[in-house]
Amino acid sequence: MIERTKAIVINTIKYGDTSLIATCYTEKCGIKTYMLKGVLSSKKGKLKVAYFQLLTQLNLTANHNNKGTLNSIRDVEVLTFYNSMHTNIKKQTIALFLAEILYYSIREEEKNTTLYHYLETSFLWLDEHDTISNFHLLFLLNLTKYLGFYPDIKSINNPYFNLLEGNFTNRGNFNTVTGENLTQFKKLLGINFDVLHEVDFSASNRQTILSILIQYFELHLSGFKKPKSLDVLKSVFS
Repeated sequence: MIERTKAIVINTIKYGDTSLIATCYTEKCGIKTYMLKGVLSSKKGKLKVAYFQLLTQLNLTANHNNKGTLNSIRDVEVLTFYNSMHTNIKKQTIALFLAEILYYSIREEEKNTTLYHYLETSFLWLDEHDTISNFHLLFLLNLTKYLGFYPDIKSINNPYFNLLEGNFTNRGNFNTVTGENLTQFKKLLGINFDVLHEVDFSASNRQTILSILIQYFELHLSGFKKPKSLDVLKSVFS
């Protein structure tokens, strides 16, 4: 089936000497993986390797076979050219980390327009703003809305947050957050990116909240793997 759709690149793997396998999250068809034959050697073809940098937003005309095998791309254009995403070291690091998160978090080959729109607008915001040290934290927390496990805040004044249950409780155990860590965690609840600069996290707070969020994903997503880029991210924002 020939499909025209917007797409965001979330993973690329070199295949042989001249080809890439690219995984994209598409607006119309969810996760799709494409074989890009000869893209590393061809200078005249429609497919350029520069188009497939992580989190690049594309318009694709693709052949989707829907049989569990690799798909192919007939035509591609960059939908939005980022100004700083791929040149600013902090944003590059965030992009690498978040692409890994998405690769391990989203498996569905089905349409989810609200999730796609969240990704699309979030990455444009990241590209356009300079105060981004806490961006990845809020991005992860708000991503849980679209993945189905955003914290239940009905009892937000309780002294513990249960990571396994996703709610605030009066009982603590090895899966709960409490004390100063909980105070810092709650700063992210219910806010959007435009007020993110008002959240005052120390480097230590940032590392702690990130660890809590990664644990939260691990508990709620089967097959989720801790990103390899996590240590690089922690180093850049320490």
